[in-house]
Amino acid sequence: MAWKTLFNTVFYGVHVLKEDTSPAFLLSLPLGHSKAVRDICFNTAGTQFLSAAYDRYLKLWDTETGQCISRFTNRKVPYCVKFNPDEDKQNLFVAGMSDKKIVQWDIRSGEIVQEYDRHLGAVNTIVFVDENRRFVSTSDDKSLRVWEWDIPVDFKYIAEPSMHSMPAVTLSPNGKWLACQSMDNQILIFGAQNRFRLNKKKIFKGHMVAGYACQVDFSPDMSYVISGDGNGKLNIWDWKTTKLYSRFKAHDKVCIGAVWHPHETSKVITCGWDGLIKLWD
Repeated sequence: MAWKTLFNTVFYGVHVLKEDTSPAFLLSLPLGHSKAVRDICFNTAGTQFLSAAYDRYLKLWDTETGQCISRFTNRKVPYCVKFNPDEDKQNLFVAGMSDKKIVQWDIRSGEIVQEYDRHLGAVNTIVFVDENRRFVSTSDDKSLRVWEWDIPVDFKYIAEPSMHSMPAVTLSPNGKWLACQSMDNQILIFGAQNRFRLNKKKIFKGHMVAGYACQVDFSPDMSYVISGDGNGKLNIWDWKTTKLYSRFKAHDKVCIGAVWHPHETSKVITCGWDGLIKLWD
């Protein structure tokens, strides 16, 4: 696959190399966290976004101006953050915390309005499913839990002695499956409707991710599953057969992120610990 470098450094002095090689400069660079940022999430309209950082703050930003609108903290480190995707709930968001809790804030009041306190380890991921009536969380406790929105008791708990931590989870384009990056070098597939069972016929192997929360993604037509790995490679599997379709060196260090273009289906974007973001075609 051919590629071009989009960003040649992670944050500072960033410029984009377009196809005509003329520079397109970064539009804005919000500053305000004193430590590394762990996660970000746009609201549904894209007018605002939340950032979660190791300085123990979650901050709400205006996308257009780059100004910080408000900040939230429970004095713990937020590991992941998600707006409720429903149009009528854009004032609400949930954050998975280092103290094992999932905390729900109302941005209008700045107050905590709900806590989901059942995990036994830090919460790593939150994914909304079932038309946003439910969400799924994974944790360092090696479990997967399913929650009804605004009900602080998990109605589904999945944990087996053989399970490992799953620090990266992605919902399939058709909303039926969850792809979970397992720390035993496998991508596990769980149903995202009703029973949330492990699909034992859909297990993707052949990459090395132990110790790295490498992102998983689907092609828009669900023909392929992709993931980076600890060796800097991009791995592409056939969804139907689960066989490794292609693998190639994408980065000199860990390939931590990989996303399929939602409209131009021949394109994939990756990012790595070598400080590069690459667009592949």
